[in-house]
Amino acid sequence: MATDKMSNGATDGATNGDILEKTEPHKTFDTILVLDFGSQYSHLITRRLREINVYSEMLPCTQKLADLSWKPAGVILSGGPYSVYDPSAPHVDPALFDLDIPILGICYGLQEMAWHFGKNVAAGTKREYGHASLEISSLAGTDDPSPLFQSIPSPLSVWMSHGDKLSNLPPSFVTIASTPSAPFAGIAHETKPYYGIQFHPEVTHTSSGLRILTNFATAICHCRQSWTMTSFSGQEITRIRALVGPTGQVIGAVSGGVDSTVAAKLMHTAIGSRFHAVLVNNGLLRQNEAEDVHRTLTHSLGINLTVIDASTRFLAALRGVTEPEVKRKIIGSLFITVFQETALRIASEAENTPSAGPIEFLLQGTLYPDVIESISFRGPSQTIKTHHNVGGLPASMNLKLIEPLRELFKDEVRALGTELGIPTDLVWRHPFPGPGLAIRILGEITPEQLRIAREADVIFIEEIKAAGLYGKISQAFAALLPVKAVGVMGDKRVHEQVIALRAVETSDFMTADWYPFDGAFLKRVSGRIVNEVAGVCRVLYDVTSKPPGTIEME
Repeated sequence: MATDKMSNGATDGATNGDILEKTEPHKTFDTILVLDFGSQYSHLITRRLREINVYSEMLPCTQKLADLSWKPAGVILSGGPYSVYDPSAPHVDPALFDLDIPILGICYGLQEMAWHFGKNVAAGTKREYGHASLEISSLAGTDDPSPLFQSIPSPLSVWMSHGDKLSNLPPSFVTIASTPSAPFAGIAHETKPYYGIQFHPEVTHTSSGLRILTNFATAICHCRQSWTMTSFSGQEITRIRALVGPTGQVIGAVSGGVDSTVAAKLMHTAIGSRFHAVLVNNGLLRQNEAEDVHRTLTHSLGINLTVIDASTRFLAALRGVTEPEVKRKIIGSLFITVFQETALRIASEAENTPSAGPIEFLLQGTLYPDVIESISFRGPSQTIKTHHNVGGLPASMNLKLIEPLRELFKDEVRALGTELGIPTDLVWRHPFPGPGLAIRILGEITPEQLRIAREADVIFIEEIKAAGLYGKISQAFAALLPVKAVGVMGDKRVHEQVIALRAVETSDFMTADWYPFDGAFLKRVSGRIVNEVAGVCRVLYDVTSKPPGTIEME
């Protein structure tokens, strides 16, 4: 069980340091720790646990347990692409098995547990990928299954994805489930709460997979299902007030997207007029974005917003730059510089007013997937890209980052927005990246390229809304490719630019599938873009899922 609990955010007799310590989610909520060995499904384990209102965090499999300042209620070892017997394979900290807490190994995690207790893992004669029929065994001397499979029907259709398998049972373990090709598809320790399964309960292809994770979290780890946005919002507001103090001020980075809007509303609720929302018009926004955001935040949410037009500075800094990571770091660095300048000006203007006080903090809408994707560690994970909110920031930054959404997935942010009273159309608005059109225009950023990308994007989104598809699509945009193609327009040959349309469906933005538009829709959008956007003669539709692609182009 999680330690250091506090009730209803009560602070009597507690220092600000006490509040900051106690309201960290893993110290307030019973928490399952997922140790990631590099499976493409690892984040889904965390997501599924949160769906059943059990808080979960994911850390690299190389995490040293002694370095944790908290004790998890249980640990899940994820799958991974390695063979445990390979000399370079990653292994869990052996101290994990001294914590006296429940452990569940999934796929590679099962093999890692078996390797720790006797090295009974070998290469399979063939890779098993896809559905398998799982037979659940009764415990010796009873008609009951293991607690992990309580109330689960047998046989059960499960999803396998492995090449290696257990060659023998580790000492003191028993078989609790099997398949025709995997006799040890489920194992459990005779006396300790250690369990291992060869299949993936976190994917929807496994029947009753969520029930299995629920059994582990609630029946075995005894976690309370108390993780809700109602409880989170109250405790996060308490934490923000303690962090900022009675006179401190926060300057907030807003873009009009759901992440920054929810973060701004949460901050405004916590500290009122001491929160200063700022939109930096970096010249990379969508068409009429600055005006729309100003109207939305001021009129709909009552937030005082300052719009800074720094477009000339950003475009000058990006002149001639084509490498996406360089673009991101230039934008991130200049973004912070502009914020520092704005903070000084706002603080100066606030002197001798009730809002007087130092501006010490910078609000950002970093989400948990941003954190996961930006972590690099040995073997299992590589940095896919530097996120605007978590990387590329200058060492000289004088403002302290405050990231109230850092532990949340996108669907949780939307639930929090609803909890805070933000209108539905704002809560469900499609995301827009911090670097803006700089990562939707492949190649150099110029005013002409920006015009083309904006006009094409407006048409695409207009048609999506007209077709009643906006709420079914998680993110959609038009990107401008760094190539030209030959076309025939007005009875003459042209050599002009190419637009790529991108639309995806996803529940968590960690994985995504392209949206299956019908041909008539794509024909209509293509026709409008080619006819209405000067400089474009060809339109493509991106049918790449994530992985292997990312949602954004760069």
